[in-house]
Amino acid sequence: MIQNNSEFCFCSLAIGQQYRTLALLLAQDIEKHSPSTKFIILTDRPQDFSHQSNVISYKHQQQGIKCYHDKRFAISKALLHCDSCIYIDADMRILAPMAPIEWIKEPGIAARACDSMPKKYIKIAEKTADTKLQKEYKITRQAAKKLDLDKDWENIKFVYEYLFAVTKDNGKEDKFIEYWGKLAPYFELNGVLDGEGNAIGLAAAKAGLTIRWSEMKGISFFKDRTEMVRVKKGESNMKEMSDYFEKQQQLEYPDSRLIKIYTKLRKMLVALFNWMKLRFYTLNNFNFYYRL
Repeated sequence: MIQNNSEFCFCSLAIGQQYRTLALLLAQDIEKHSPSTKFIILTDRPQDFSHQSNVISYKHQQQGIKCYHDKRFAISKALLHCDSCIYIDADMRILAPMAPIEWIKEPGIAARACDSMPKKYIKIAEKTADTKLQKEYKITRQAAKKLDLDKDWENIKFVYEYLFAVTKDNGKEDKFIEYWGKLAPYFELNGVLDGEGNAIGLAAAKAGLTIRWSEMKGISFFKDRTEMVRVKKGESNMKEMSDYFEKQQQLEYPDSRLIKIYTKLRKMLVALFNWMKLRFYTLNNFNFYYRL
């Protein structure tokens, strides 16, 4: 049975040729397995999705030093269309018809994977953390303090952001996006470029938006990293999933040396430009959250 999904939609970011191509495959999966569900995509080339009837694409220019925190813009756009949205990474796939979804009706954030902050940073307590994790922990604790959340540290969630849903809760979702927008440059300008899982947890806590773990019954999905874990645990069969692994590898990591050089150079230039833009804004803005 396929549900009438008009009350929710999927959303994602698709910046760059590889991710646009991957997002198009995902859009086709959604069209096949959940025909009435819209897919909101923020992308640098909306025209690439013009023939995909279930996609609503918006022009988007990367705002962060990297794309990680730009996910908030996709969620914000999606919530203009529906009361609930499911953020899904563009390099994922939907594998089977979607069953009726009940868990999305509860207000707040439902995450396929999340941890309490103490559990996320258990290696800090055990004094076995590497330098990168130590820095991430330090900046996250500083951000929590700036938001007056330090006393609530034990209850704040870290969200693994590849698949999570946001359901409206009397405007708390707007505050959540607002706080995330304040935290994003703080993390990036302090050198934590992939800290969106921390920002999501802190912003939700400050906004009073509940985060809960959800099995997300009704969605059968493929994500390369999580699938590899499942294969190692004997919960998935590599032979059966090999086509998905090969297709993603082919599209996300093309063999063409020229494409690789162009992609790397483009990312470096965009990152440098956005870093300079954020630094300029910091020097000219006395907002508490932007101070290093």
